[in-house]
This record gives sequence, structure tokens and C-alpha cells, in this order.
Amino acid sequence: MRKLIESTFVTLNGVIEDPQVWSPPYWDDEHAGYSQSLMEGVDAQVLGRVTYESFAEAWSERSGDPFTDNFNAMPKYVASRTVTEWKWNAQPLEGDVADAVRKLKESDGGDLIKFGTGSFSKTLLENKLVDEYHFWVFPVVADGVNMFHGTGIDATHLELLGTTTFKSGIVVHKLAPKA
Repeated sequence: MRKLIESTFVTLNGVIEDPQVWSPPYWDDEHAGYSQSLMEGVDAQVLGRVTYESFAEAWSERSGDPFTDNFNAMPKYVASRTVTEWKWNAQPLEGDVADAVRKLKESDGGDLIKFGTGSFSKTLLENKLVDEYHFWVFPVVADGVNMFHGTGIDATHLELLGTTTFKSGIVVHKLAPKA
């Protein structure tokens, strides 16, 4: 069975909104190396609509290195009822998104990766579909939407699988749902 990995950038005060504004000063070789290692064994992306739209705009214009070319070429499965024009090798998750993700996980292939956190993440968490979380905690505070704010999510306990600390101050917490 394929594993679903979620990777999310978050500030010290839990903000997930607009990471393209507050995270770039911390992008360095360690950041790039971790990102590349996270993608090893991944052959498709699972995205919410907001992340899909921002990634499609930012990534589809890039090319020239193996990581970017692979990132752009892999299939993207998107949770959306409102997108009408699909690009960037993307397609909608048809029907009930939890069932669609479950079927993806049961299909042949490498691991799946999901970037960002929002309402789609709540659905995945509630249906116990995420196997591993990578929360990138950046040494910055910002105003904005907090992770899972207002979603009414019940307390969910996670097991720490490991941490990675970068010289820039980023700390990645690798976690899995407790059995």
C-alpha cells in the first residue's frame, strides 16, 4: 500500500497562510536537501485546491533541473469542486475525496505527498489517511490563518518519529498518527 505523507510549512505561532511571504529567507541547501529526500519514492501529489492553484502558478513555469522537472511531471490529484480548467498534469479527485484518496493509496505505485494544510487535511486526518506528517516549523511569527483553525477537529495524538534541525532555525517534526 502506498504511504501518504503530508508536508506543511508553519510559523512558531501556528500560521500556515502565505508561506511564500515568510519562508523564503530560510531556504538554503539544507532546506533543498531535505525537500529532495522527502520526495524520494514519491510518484504523485495529492493537493487541496488552494495549494494546487498556488503551486501550479509558481512551479509550472520552472524547469531545467531534475528535481523541478520530476516535480512538474508527476501526476497531481486535487480535492476541488470548483476548479474548471485543469493544468500542470492535474486531475480532480472524483466523488468522495476520502474514498478517492483511499483508492489511490491502495493502487500500485510509489508514495503520495500532500503539501499544505487546510480543510482537505481535516478530512484526511479524520479518515486516518495520512501516514506521516512533516511539519516544518520556521523561526518566524506572522499574522494569518492558523493550522486547523475553526475546523472543529477533535484532539488527535501523534507519535514523534524524529526531528531535523537546520542551521537556519527550521525544525522539521516528523510525526505519525498514534495507533
